[in-house]
Amino acid sequence: MQPPVTTPAGNRLLYRFLLVAAAMYLVWFFGYERWLGPDGRLDVALCQNIADSATAVLHVLGFPATIDAHIPALVLMAGTQSVIVGAPCNGLVLYALFAGFVLAFPGPWRHKAWFIPAGVLLIWLLNVLRVSALAINHHYSHQTVDFNHHYTFTFVVYSCIFGLWMLWARRMATPGGVALFTR
Repeated sequence: MQPPVTTPAGNRLLYRFLLVAAAMYLVWFFGYERWLGPDGRLDVALCQNIADSATAVLHVLGFPATIDAHIPALVLMAGTQSVIVGAPCNGLVLYALFAGFVLAFPGPWRHKAWFIPAGVLLIWLLNVLRVSALAINHHYSHQTVDFNHHYTFTFVVYSCIFGLWMLWARRMATPGGVALFTR
């Protein structure tokens, strides 16, 4: 079986993808790493939003969850510290990574215009559910929180993002679901 032959058009699309991805990395580096990150206000707002939303989910499920009065990113379960949402876990990097891939990958802008916000919303929802589940996990089995935080939920969230990318690359990027990087 012979390897697939890449056409000049396929190389052009690959180079375009790499160029756009590199440009977006530079935008992220200078926009977030040099300005938004050190400023901190966006991270604080996202952390508080995730904590508030997770607390609302926990209330709906009947758990006695609240937000700490002094640390608004800290979820309390029955008055006990449970989960604090820090900047590395607020989802911002995941939103940017997901959106960057879709923007860099060839495809119609009219699809990107709704697919990116829908994907970011799904990732946000997964993060809210992750924080809610970690709070429940801490409440009932605090010794397993570290493992679940670092491995179980990371696997679930990244698998979902990979699934969204595959959906974009295989079905949404081109009319009729024709793959772009084939013969």
